[in-house]
Amino acid sequence: MKKLVTICVASASLVLGVATAAFAAGSGGVSPGAAIYVDGVAFRTVGTPTDLSRTNAPASSFQTLYNFQGAQPISVATAGPGDPGFRGGRWMVHGLTFTDYDAAVAAFDTNASGDFDSDEEVRAALAAGAATDVGIIKMFECPLIHLP
Repeated sequence: MKKLVTICVASASLVLGVATAAFAAGSGGVSPGAAIYVDGVAFRTVGTPTDLSRTNAPASSFQTLYNFQGAQPISVATAGPGDPGFRGGRWMVHGLTFTDYDAAVAAFDTNASGDFDSDEEVRAALAAGAATDVGIIKMFECPLIHLP
């Protein structure tokens, strides 16, 4: 029994250690904390193993989710629950790269949160050339859950 508990604890630690980036990319599991920002508000999510990339679903059925590819652990969505036109968590994930992430945050973090937490901040960085959208890296579905 003690060995089983040790194995379970070790497994849980491993899962939690690698989970945050996976949630934003839709790999599966319940996020232990903030996984996606919408207009400065942090949400948890349940990452699902869905891959809608080859379904020929119209682009208009998805909303944009910006993934920072390691520069920042929490992704940024363009809409969330209660927003007009929210599509329930169908995401078209755009990968972002930065020449200098820290300089981009310093220049475009309008609410002094210390990171990008709204699509307006992300779009301003993109428009100024401080960030580059490398294109769609995944299309999937996951809900947004308000943090308590």
